[in-house]
Amino acid sequence: MANPTPSPGSLPTYVQISEAIARRITAGQWLDGERLPTERAMAAEFGVAVGTLRKALSRLQDQKLLRRLQGSGNYINIAPQAANIYSFFRLESLSGAGLPTAQLLSVDRLPKPIDAPYFGANPAAFRFRRLRFLDHHPAALEEIWLDGSVADHIAPEEISESLYHTYQTRFGLWIVRAEDHVSFAPTPTWGVDQFGLRPGETAGYVERIAWANTGAALEFSRNWYDPSVSRYVARIK
Repeated sequence: MANPTPSPGSLPTYVQISEAIARRITAGQWLDGERLPTERAMAAEFGVAVGTLRKALSRLQDQKLLRRLQGSGNYINIAPQAANIYSFFRLESLSGAGLPTAQLLSVDRLPKPIDAPYFGANPAAFRFRRLRFLDHHPAALEEIWLDGSVADHIAPEEISESLYHTYQTRFGLWIVRAEDHVSFAPTPTWGVDQFGLRPGETAGYVERIAWANTGAALEFSRNWYDPSVSRYVARIK
């Protein structure tokens, strides 16, 4: 499948690569202490220059997911404090991990849905609707509501592929914990042709309440995923 056209909010290539590697690590495809393939081999796999690959590896070292031994190579270093942009993203491709990307469908400031749990005192919220990809395969539809107290207006061009990255850079907020409820539900009527399930067809379904570093619940989300493409995974350490 051809890669989707990058959106204005696409993450830099080196960040995408570092996140793809981080997800392989958290999926257990590489183990603590294991040596990575050579930089040249990894650059060829991702289709980038060695310099771009090294920038991605440097970012992982800063996140304490890698350690470099001079003359020996790069080794997995799974540290309790390690964190990456997609550390709260629980969908994986059926083959394991997979790089998440997203296409923004709409962003609107609206009254909060009456069936939503409490997530902030403001009666309005920003609703983001997105098509989520894993390794460029359409995997899920997302509807994410962010409490309206964070801003008066959010323009589409301000929104990164990673909403949590947007929260940090735009609002100085980051998500520190979340509660997920996993079940099945009909695919919503606002789905798009690229998504493999038609409106009304049964999809995997995740509802999430997320708390920010302020201590307040600020986000409510609904996620419909195609079980023929992805699965929900939670690892207990």
